[in-house]
Amino acid sequence: MIRDLTTEELNMYYEKSAEQINTDSYYDPELFSKYNVKRGLRNEDGTGVVVGLTEIGDVQSYIMEGNKKIPHEGRLIYRGVDVYELGDACIKEDRFGFEECAYLLLFGDLPNKEQLSEFNNVLVHNRTLPDGFVRDIIMKASSTNIMNKLARSILVIYSYDPNPEDTSVKNLFRQSLEIIARIPLLAAYGYQAKSHYHDGNSMYIHRPRAELSTAENILCLSRPDCSYTHLEATTLDTALILHAEHGGGNNSTFTSHVVASTGTDIYSCIAAALGSLKGPKHGGANLKVMEMMDEFKHNIKNWNNDGEISDYLVKVFNKDAYDHSGLVYGLGHAVYTLSDPRCVLLKMKAKELAAYKGRSEEFQLYENVERLGPEVFNELRKTNKPMCANVDFYSGFVYDMLNIPMDLYTALFAISRAVGFCAHIIEENVNNNRIIRPAYKNVGERKEYTKLSERK
Repeated sequence: MIRDLTTEELNMYYEKSAEQINTDSYYDPELFSKYNVKRGLRNEDGTGVVVGLTEIGDVQSYIMEGNKKIPHEGRLIYRGVDVYELGDACIKEDRFGFEECAYLLLFGDLPNKEQLSEFNNVLVHNRTLPDGFVRDIIMKASSTNIMNKLARSILVIYSYDPNPEDTSVKNLFRQSLEIIARIPLLAAYGYQAKSHYHDGNSMYIHRPRAELSTAENILCLSRPDCSYTHLEATTLDTALILHAEHGGGNNSTFTSHVVASTGTDIYSCIAAALGSLKGPKHGGANLKVMEMMDEFKHNIKNWNNDGEISDYLVKVFNKDAYDHSGLVYGLGHAVYTLSDPRCVLLKMKAKELAAYKGRSEEFQLYENVERLGPEVFNELRKTNKPMCANVDFYSGFVYDMLNIPMDLYTALFAISRAVGFCAHIIEENVNNNRIIRPAYKNVGERKEYTKLSERK
């Protein structure tokens, strides 16, 4: 007999079922070793299992001497070009470089002035949304999480595309430029809707400006008065360059490859990648850094006292402080050992911006934690493991100094990484004709079927 259930009854059912499922779903972690399973698609030495080829991005963190892996200063290569050199050139020449970076990742070569101008014109042309899209899609059914709203908006754009299923290079390239141009608008407007309908704030819907760079438009669209300084815009531009690509093996980019291998449309691929990027172990990591550093600020009296900082780091590593995970977020990386080149470059801009904003003391605390964290970890664990700060360590601090709401932190990552996603989706369609289909070893027990009438 079907009857209405109370909220309390539903919660009790869910809780009881969760306990059962949790118990029944658990298996001995030793089984991974028994069956030689590459857990997390990683080898025993921490390197990733090679599952594909790419020409787009390359992450380098060590050199091989015979069979021995030697830690090395990290390098990130975009289509053969060192991203540090690209970002550093833009900083020294005091110009915006994200659009140049996007051209490089999509075409495989650096553009000349004429090619870059033409590329920018196409982006400007596509920096608009279909008629009624903001009213009908963005403003209705607003989400408390911008990443979910972003993914939904990308999927809906499919309906406005006159040829959404065509996976030819020409069509994929057209769709890619439209997505790259539109995603800052989707993020900014999605945030405004969330801020208004869920947080009770005023809502500001600005139109993008043709004469502004991507970074400038992001700041303009996210602020009530559209004002920003040149230093703010160039700092954000640097962050966009550094987040645009990170090889084919990072979780979200790999997701785009997996989904693209099925032959589906680009919007489905991007939405799936955004779902991956949202996770706190991936694109959402800078939020964890910000929350953690707030704990440091409140629990350490003297931000320049190495002893105080080290003592609190011990508490965090021992699971006695912050979220009791034993992790110092922003320190360590799955690939980089001695240094993360993205962090090195962003740290330079963070220091400059902190001085401009009167927040040098906070920057010094970050720098002290970056310096002392690996020392404390190795002393506690009795190891000499190389550990460097990753890009997430300073990115949240940079966004905070730019007065960007925390709701947009991961979305900014998505705006930038959309370029890499599109490049990899095109690459998958050009080079591979096999669906990605790894194997999982079944370790469950065989059970005999019992008739319903005979079950206890």
